[in-house]
Amino acid sequence: MILVIRFIGVLNAAIWLGASVFFLYAARATFFSEAVKATGVHPFWPGVFAQLLIGKLFALHVICGAVALAHMLAEWVYLGRPLQRLMMMMLGLMFLSGLMAQLVLFPKMKEMHLTKYSMSAAYKPVQIPTEARVEAMNSFGRWHGIVMGVSVVFVGVLVFYFWRVTHPPDNLRFVGSSKFRS
Repeated sequence: MILVIRFIGVLNAAIWLGASVFFLYAARATFFSEAVKATGVHPFWPGVFAQLLIGKLFALHVICGAVALAHMLAEWVYLGRPLQRLMMMMLGLMFLSGLMAQLVLFPKMKEMHLTKYSMSAAYKPVQIPTEARVEAMNSFGRWHGIVMGVSVVFVGVLVFYFWRVTHPPDNLRFVGSSKFRS
């Protein structure tokens, strides 16, 4: 059982960290690269495709955050490892921020992106006043900057979490029989 719990924890941390790094440094940059611009597609469409991927990434943050919290609780229950307050707070905060991003921030940014390019939710052109488009563009830029900053911090926390999962402390509640001598 110990090996299964550790394997699940390491696999979850690896998937979570790998997906976050891949999106932040590879996928996101690809959508807005010179190669994509050279294809002649309207600047609206790379943003749409990036948003589709971001939606999946936010869902992954929620799932991996829930698995990470469950993993810490399983270590506490089955292995007797004490809960680390800092790690539980970090994982809880990451889980809640992923949930908030998926349920609140992502729909709001999608709406701002559509307004910026005068598009409807069905990706059809609509008439939107210039003032609303400018406001959406400015607001989208601010929120995008905040999200990118938080994403970099997320990756740092995930590196710390990955390190913690792959190098667990040896402070179990129970002492093994090899510690006793006759």
